[in-house]
Amino acid sequence: MLTMIFAHRGYSASYPENTMKAFKEAEKTGCDGIELDVQLTKDGEVVVIHDEKVDRTTNGSGYVKDFTFKEIRKLDASYQHKMLFKKELIPSLREVLEWMKSNQLICNIELKNGIIPYEGMEEKVISLIREYEMSNRVVISSFNHYSIVYCYRIAPEIETAPLLAEGLYMPWVYAQSIRAKAIHPKHLAASNELIVSAMENGIAVRPYTVNKESDMKRLLDVGCTAFITDDPVRALRVKKQVKK
Repeated sequence: MLTMIFAHRGYSASYPENTMKAFKEAEKTGCDGIELDVQLTKDGEVVVIHDEKVDRTTNGSGYVKDFTFKEIRKLDASYQHKMLFKKELIPSLREVLEWMKSNQLICNIELKNGIIPYEGMEEKVISLIREYEMSNRVVISSFNHYSIVYCYRIAPEIETAPLLAEGLYMPWVYAQSIRAKAIHPKHLAASNELIVSAMENGIAVRPYTVNKESDMKRLLDVGCTAFITDDPVRALRVKKQVKK
């Protein structure tokens, strides 16, 4: 099977991360999927933003959890990208899933609940995935492994994948023990041997965040399930070269 390319927070190398613009531009590249991050607003809306605070990626300041959805939608998520003429908003997960009905992309939803334990986040995300009938096109990942185990328990039909920042001994055994079908390791912690062994044991491997061509080539050569990159255009070009 050919290695799939997932656009990290959309086409974030060239567009404001985790915005509809970044997702739509990623789709245009011909990549296989997108990766995004979710948090909860004060009034319980699932919104797409990486950091617990809005400071880095918008013109606002403060914690996502302290904004209502209406308030957070007033922020500009593209203020650092001066070449864009149109203001980009923080999207809701609903908005992204609605748009996904128009394409065939896979979506990796990362639950950002390791620092702030958002009450009910798993149920809200799963409810939206089911509402849009996206269970077979979504992978739920998190550094909070308790959370993805809980997701499996309430929605066994949706694939889960623990995020791993460091090397783990025989991670496929761990993945199987928590009923995950994949692992998403930091690419530096994913040796060729680990990737091959995990895949031989039925566990998909999708390393993050792979931006150097040499790293892309290594993962493509070993036939890794997928990798997550800020620059899907570069990744697809490298993939084409390796395939020749």
